[in-house]
Amino acid sequence: MGVIQRRNGGPLFIAEGDLVTERALAAGCEPVAVLCSEKGARRLAEFAPDYERYSFFATEELRRNVTGLGVPLEVISLFKRPEPRDADDLLRRFQFGVLADNVDNPVNVGSIARNMAAMGWDAMFLDNNSADPLARRALRVSMGNAFHVPHARIADTAEFVRTAAAAGVATIALTPGDDATPLRNVHLHDQRRLVVLGSERDGLSDDVLDACTMRVRIEMQEGIDSLNVAAASAIACYTLR
Repeated sequence: MGVIQRRNGGPLFIAEGDLVTERALAAGCEPVAVLCSEKGARRLAEFAPDYERYSFFATEELRRNVTGLGVPLEVISLFKRPEPRDADDLLRRFQFGVLADNVDNPVNVGSIARNMAAMGWDAMFLDNNSADPLARRALRVSMGNAFHVPHARIADTAEFVRTAAAAGVATIALTPGDDATPLRNVHLHDQRRLVVLGSERDGLSDDVLDACTMRVRIEMQEGIDSLNVAAASAIACYTLR
């Protein structure tokens, strides 16, 4: 169960808890092994009829140590990672997308995925410095909703944004800059849209900002310079859907 989670994803991922496990199975992910309690086994039987072939009973102490949380979850699962999505193919298909650039905290990435799923957004793009949506913390925070949002890695954020804009996508840089248009003044109709989010500390680079077709800001009280990137994504996804 001790799998190193790299930002670009390893061959396996961990699903913590019965809910995330259920959603991983529903998404078609292939289980490798599951540690569970007797209570967890009864829960598994509700949504995984053949769970006995890959499940193992584990003591409370072992399950607590595996999570590293001090909490003995009833179900802890190990899955094979799905094949990575092709960014160009996803670019051709999506309607409402988010691009995370240098968002390296898995909690933020998981929260963004959860917000996107809740608002019906259908594609997440991440640069190579952003956290893995299938990292254990990201999955835990997203409540397994990351499985509902197809994601793909991109090599160059600015170049990808320019490609999306050339394909007719409204590319929207979220920035607190004074020269940005207030979010409430943005009106899009049938146009596909891609919201571009940067790191909380540095924001988006000038190159990425210049590549976007518009710069948009969430208006805040004077003296407050920014929102948590996941909170900002929720507001943007709700307003721009």
